[in-house]
Amino acid sequence: MSWLEPSTFLLVGVFALLLSGAFAPLEALGWWAGWYGDRADEEPSPSQGEAAEIAPARSGVAGRYVVFLSGIDSVSDEPVPERQVHFLERLRDEVPDAVVLQVFPYSVTNRALTGERVFARFWRWALRQKLGSRRHEQLAGMLINLRNTWQVLVSADRRYGPFYDRGTAALLARQLRRAGYLDGSGLPVTLIGYSGGGQIAVGAAPFVRDALSAPVTVLSLGGVLSADPGLLALQRLVHVIGSRDGVHKAGAVMFPGRWPVFPHSPWNVARRHGKIRPVVVGPCNHTGDDGYLDDSVYVADGRSYFEVTVQVMAALVRDPDAPVPVADPNPVARAA
Repeated sequence: MSWLEPSTFLLVGVFALLLSGAFAPLEALGWWAGWYGDRADEEPSPSQGEAAEIAPARSGVAGRYVVFLSGIDSVSDEPVPERQVHFLERLRDEVPDAVVLQVFPYSVTNRALTGERVFARFWRWALRQKLGSRRHEQLAGMLINLRNTWQVLVSADRRYGPFYDRGTAALLARQLRRAGYLDGSGLPVTLIGYSGGGQIAVGAAPFVRDALSAPVTVLSLGGVLSADPGLLALQRLVHVIGSRDGVHKAGAVMFPGRWPVFPHSPWNVARRHGKIRPVVVGPCNHTGDDGYLDDSVYVADGRSYFEVTVQVMAALVRDPDAPVPVADPNPVARAA
């Protein structure tokens, strides 16, 4: 059998897929075993004076804290996609009393794929190809997405999920404290999970709540969500979706706890108790062109998909139960 035959590439691809799945939980288990990383309670909360010095909001006083957990196309805590960078900038403008942070949710130690890792050289190559090579752009993007998808599945797995979610919560608590959050202050914490980041946000939320004694809300932007027990500990989960987004529906199919035939699953219990609020933001797709962050497609009132998403998410950060400025269900035009 020649290495150039399509069947050989298929077998190698399947083997790589299974191997990456087998290794997926190891980082979370290593963190739990104490090989690396910090616990959520190992870094003390800053004093009030230190907090004001660390990260004052633009108005001078932080009224809330927001953490953005990026989609599966990211490789570090710096959101490489320009649209995500622009989204965070606009969110800071729309909610000036908020301290807005971002983390890389596909590593419990916040280590970039391109950082100090065994396969860092490979991921640096993949990122270069994704950003600059038309020939290998799709393949490189697929490899990054596949690797991070396995981490989402680890979070959703009831065997490994608690370890992964506690590790993510330790990371979030550490970043929030460094940004000036005071344990027990009662200031609201909002986790915005985009795509796979939605599941990780839901899983980590109850541990963040316990570590900081904070009220925690999750805003899922096209999130692929399981029936995670963390749903029952949330103040609110707002599931923001586009009417053309088929990716978020994967959670309702893949995870049996989302099925109506299991009425006692955390998802269905949380839904009956009013903890889950679905919001159809408009005719958006999941990502890319026609996605939530596309600023070249407009709806009837003249706003772009990007503007609609920013305004809806900002309104929900301020009040997850408030009416939101969703869009007409039909797109009108694409910019020239």
